[in-house]
Amino acid sequence: MSFEAYIDNIKKKTGSTPEAFKEGMEVDGTFSPQMKASILCRWLAEHYQLGHGHVMAIWKYFKAKGWIV
Repeated sequence: MSFEAYIDNIKKKTGSTPEAFKEGMEVDGTFSPQMKASILCRWLAEHYQLGHGHVMAIWKYFKAKGWIV
């Protein structure tokens, strides 16, 4: 499955976008540009029941946007 297909499937499954995930994490104080992937993984699993493959696609998206270092 391509990266874009993962992102599309995540949008279909959750009704949310990576931008919305980032905003949600900012609102609850979870987001940090220095956060580890495990933090994102826990947050997305808890709030959206996403598995590791989907989380890694979101992680890659965050990295590509320059939101995390």
